[in-house]
Amino acid sequence: MAKHPKGQKIVTDAQRPGTDQLLQAATRAARDGGLPPIHLWNPPFCGDIDMEIRRDGTWFHEGTPIGRAPLVRLFSTILKREGDRYFLVTPVEKVGIRVEDAPFVVQDFEVSGSGPSQSITFVTNVGDHVPAGPDCAIRVTRDEQGAPRPYVHVRAGLEALIDRKSFYRLVDLGEPHEVAGIGWFGLWSRDVFFPIIPLSELGQEG
Repeated sequence: MAKHPKGQKIVTDAQRPGTDQLLQAATRAARDGGLPPIHLWNPPFCGDIDMEIRRDGTWFHEGTPIGRAPLVRLFSTILKREGDRYFLVTPVEKVGIRVEDAPFVVQDFEVSGSGPSQSITFVTNVGDHVPAGPDCAIRVTRDEQGAPRPYVHVRAGLEALIDRKSFYRLVDLGEPHEVAGIGWFGLWSRDVFFPIIPLSELGQEG
């Protein structure tokens, strides 16, 4: 493998793994529909490939949407985040891909129970079922226009953007609660309260 004058590796197209290789590795690693143990893998970086996850959750390869849901699901199981970068990993290879926003999108959710102990389980576009709670937090940011952008943690630093219709349904489940002396409107799931917006912004405080 060639090296950059400063010692950095230069990866050629011939050395970069193809999507078929990545899919084969993901299929071999999956067990009974479970997730591959990518947290145990630390392969060498093999360069970037022309793959992107758009804001709406659509996966593109070389500018073309990947239309087969089972393929997208397989790719999603070997997706890894390191800092602000995303990679597809196998036991022996790691390649970089682009992610426009969050890698996954919540398309629906189910609710069981009521009050603080109720459980909200999100369903993503790649088939993950995510129970919001201590390990899977809901967070809400604001875009440049001030509109809310809600996310839920799926696993290992990977998040899902909660789509608009699901967020509107979530708002119907919200209630006020005080956090660190500040009144918030938010959501309960598995005895954890997730703030969405200060009550002062809703004109309800005091």
